[in-house]
Amino acid sequence: MSDLKYWVAFSRIRLIGTARFRLLERHFSSLEEAWAASQSEFKAAGLDSKTLTAVQTGRNNISPDEEMDRLERAGVSALHWRHPAYPARLKEIPDPPPVLYVKGSIKPTDERSIAIVGTRKATAYGREAALALASDLARSGITVVSGLARGIDTVAHRATLESKGRTLAVLANGLDRIYPAENASLAQEIIENGALISEHPLGVRPDAHHFPRRNRLMSGITLGTLVVEAGPGSGALWTVRHALEQNREVFCVPGSVFSPASRGTNLLIQQGAKLVLDYKDVLEEVNLSTISHQIEMTIPMPESGSDESVLLQQISREPSHIDEICRGSDLPMSVVSSTLTLMELKGLVKQVAGMQYIRTREAAATYGA
Repeated sequence: MSDLKYWVAFSRIRLIGTARFRLLERHFSSLEEAWAASQSEFKAAGLDSKTLTAVQTGRNNISPDEEMDRLERAGVSALHWRHPAYPARLKEIPDPPPVLYVKGSIKPTDERSIAIVGTRKATAYGREAALALASDLARSGITVVSGLARGIDTVAHRATLESKGRTLAVLANGLDRIYPAENASLAQEIIENGALISEHPLGVRPDAHHFPRRNRLMSGITLGTLVVEAGPGSGALWTVRHALEQNREVFCVPGSVFSPASRGTNLLIQQGAKLVLDYKDVLEEVNLSTISHQIEMTIPMPESGSDESVLLQQISREPSHIDEICRGSDLPMSVVSSTLTLMELKGLVKQVAGMQYIRTREAAATYGA
């Protein structure tokens, strides 16, 4: 739309947020008209003196045309909340960002999305649960949304990409920088198979105050939020608070009562969050259970009595060493080794470390088993 550059320019003025954008829209026929307005017109629109000063300073230092040039050079597009491509579900929250910055692409199918969040200090259990759930949801056609942070976020994004799914990363800074820096290559993969999203203009640095606000976008753009691991003070709990305020679903993976990383998720379950044992629990809660058969159709379980079936009986969600699997199956080591290799290629098991294997697919998955 022709006045997009003025939306972008106003979004660079720190005091112009959701409420004041609404005042401008209500008073002026367009944001282009607002950009050229006098001080008295801004007062009539309802802006206070502090905001008036910020607007005047902004107009003296910001060129709408140059802002659009910067976005183009950075490969970033901007959507204001009147644009037809602006995510419909995000418009429903109490304080949607007036301008959403996107690097990559948002597609209509991304309306079927689930946020996966959790601690930055994930345990081996949490990583495996996040990997399994993100992979299964991705293979079911669900877009996985997370925050590109270390820990559970990173696992969720990577698992989705490895499953050929779409993923969106919501950042707490401008899209011309990646935080944390070690996820730069992951961010590039996300751009090619989804999008990086932010409400912040280019140049804005990560700030501790931005992250709780960022989390409302992850919950707001999705059908529900799935928490894998979260201690009592985890930032993931901010996402849950926003989800509840936005009338979104909240799901939690249960964990050990002795694990600090599962203290927050277990408390949330106690308070009424949906306990999740596998991806089907999520799909059923958001009325998408009809697509939950895709995974079983694409990865058939082994026939009863076959070597693969015998080995699966010896392997659970907890790591089992190949020697232990061999003893339990009573099969020769050469058969066990070659069969496990084939099963890993099929996606039935995964080698996690030191010749230890876990199940990646079960008839009735039990991540807490």
